[in-house]
Amino acid sequence: MKDNSIKRVLVLGSGPIRIGQAAEFDYAGSQACRALKEEGCEVLLLNSNPATIQTDLTVADIVCIKPLLPEVVEEILSEYRPDGVVATLGGQTGLNLCMECNKRGMWDKYECRVLGTQPEAIERAEGREPFRKAMIDAGQPIIASRGISSVAGAQEFAMHSPLPLILRPDFTLGGSGNSVVRNIEDFVVQVEDALTASPVGRALIERYLEGWHEIEVEVVRDNIGNALAVCSMENIDPMGVHTGDSIVVSPALTLTDREWQMLRTAALKIVDVLEIRGACNVQFALSPDGNEYYVIEVNPRASRSSALASKATGYPIARMAAKIAIGMDLTEMANPVTGAGSALSEPALDYVAVKVPSWPFDTFPQADSSLGPRMKATGEVLALGATFAQALVKACRSLERGRYLPDRRMRSWETRKLWEQITAPTYLRLEAITELLRRSSVTVDEMSKRTHIRKYFIEQLNKVQLAEKY
Repeated sequence: MKDNSIKRVLVLGSGPIRIGQAAEFDYAGSQACRALKEEGCEVLLLNSNPATIQTDLTVADIVCIKPLLPEVVEEILSEYRPDGVVATLGGQTGLNLCMECNKRGMWDKYECRVLGTQPEAIERAEGREPFRKAMIDAGQPIIASRGISSVAGAQEFAMHSPLPLILRPDFTLGGSGNSVVRNIEDFVVQVEDALTASPVGRALIERYLEGWHEIEVEVVRDNIGNALAVCSMENIDPMGVHTGDSIVVSPALTLTDREWQMLRTAALKIVDVLEIRGACNVQFALSPDGNEYYVIEVNPRASRSSALASKATGYPIARMAAKIAIGMDLTEMANPVTGAGSALSEPALDYVAVKVPSWPFDTFPQADSSLGPRMKATGEVLALGATFAQALVKACRSLERGRYLPDRRMRSWETRKLWEQITAPTYLRLEAITELLRRSSVTVDEMSKRTHIRKYFIEQLNKVQLAEKY
């Protein structure tokens, strides 16, 4: 039931659009403001970026275009006295601001409740070491890892773990500070960079699962424990390429029913253990044979993937999360896709959605175009199709960068140069794979083994080049 004591709500925005954080949080924040107004709440929005939809005066009742700082939040709390704050729809920026204000005791001081996922749950999901402990308590498999706050701690872990290793800083967005340690000579510098990237000076060092597949599950959970898996998303690139830089397909196309049910069950259990209230993104690493998985990361907020899942399925995740934040349950809300039945019904897709990132390397040719655990994309496109190949070709054309699949300009490239785009993957890896298949320089099976990309996707790329050829 809606909590009628909540009359005025503060929504924390996401700030400026930058690499790793695009318009998806503007989309989420705008949906949240409209959903709260639908339920009769007065909406107070704080955002430092005037060039967004959510700062339009028709979206929120009161718009504060000010820096996203604890001091500014305190001024707003003192002047407007909101009953609650929604922080999980403003990306990592809004989440970190909420946690800093909570640490200073500001929410209690001004009797402003944190709505949706609570600070304790955010700490368990975002803090690498608390998250590791929570997953162990839940019986979920996690990669051999250790929370570190110094180079010495990282060196101690590395003594007992073979390279490569991956570093993941706490409370960061878009893989900022993430890096793969392959050479012991670079170890100290990479650890220092990771600790510097974290606003709390902590990071996780863990075994690097090279060649494993990355699967995401988007989950929505309400205040009384009802939850649904909105959709599955499969990264075409193997582990090692940030999901924001990977081509992503929804629903997952290469999972068996057993594999999907295994990951779906795990995702629903994880959001229960963490006590998520609203949107949540769970990322898994799945072994090549599909018999083993690890939990990589959980985002206890609306994320880049939430926007993708919403557009792919028609299920408005941010809107539902905002209504959950003010006490509404999934069983009492109508299905937002069909307009009938319960919002607890999981969407079923009879089409394929493909997301292709957009990179700035054509504009900045001097930049390093290799892809890794740190996101470099500055945008993305989404295309729908009856098949994966159809949706992929539509998405590539939608980028409007003069590049198509297959890319005829690569026909003059040497075979060695094409392989360079694949072995250390760059943003041109798919075009290079397609051209090598066109030349019959490699078989589908061999390409799948060398790239760790599942055979199904290589077969689809081969079909694309054959369709053009014949």
